[in-house]
Amino acid sequence: MTPASPNAAATPGAPFYYWEDLPVGTRLEIGQTTVDRDEVLAFARRYDPQPFHLDDDAAAQSLFGRLAASGWHTCAMAMGLMVRGFLNRAASLGSPGLEGLKWLKPVYPGDTLTLYQRITESRPLQSRPGVGLARTQWEMFNQHGEQVLLLDAYCLFRRRPGPAPDPAPPAG
Repeated sequence: MTPASPNAAATPGAPFYYWEDLPVGTRLEIGQTTVDRDEVLAFARRYDPQPFHLDDDAAAQSLFGRLAASGWHTCAMAMGLMVRGFLNRAASLGSPGLEGLKWLKPVYPGDTLTLYQRITESRPLQSRPGVGLARTQWEMFNQHGEQVLLLDAYCLFRRRPGPAPDPAPPAG
C-alpha cells in the first residue's frame, strides 16, 4: 500500500514521508536482502559468539539443525533495510523505543528476507505541535512466506510544513 498523500513533488533531499503520509493501516514493503554466510559468521564472532551461530557441527546438534543467524543480526538486517528503504526518505526524528520483539523462525544463510512496515497507531504530540508519533510493526518474512521477525516500535516524524493557521477573525 502506498501512503494516502505522498509528497510526490519532493525536492531533492526533502523528505518524501511526513507523519501525515502514514495513516493507521498503511503497509509498506520496505526492501529485501539475502542472508550471506560470511556476514552471519562475522556478526556472530563480534556480537553473539554462540556455537550455533559460529560452527556448522555445533549448529547441526542444536535446535536450529544448521548454522543460523543471530536474532540480533536479523534485527540489524531489518534496521539496514528500514534505513535505506524508508527512513532516509522520511522526516524521521528517531524512536523513543520498542514495545516488543519476537524472533519467530530461524534465519539461515541463503534466506531471502523481505521487510514490511505497518502503521498501527498514530497521533500528534501535544507537547510538540510539529511532531507526530506512529506505532509501527515491522514484519519480516523469508522466501517461503514464513514470518521470521515481528518488531513493535514507535517512531517520531516531523509533521508536514504548511502555512500557519489563519488567526481568528476579530470579534464584533
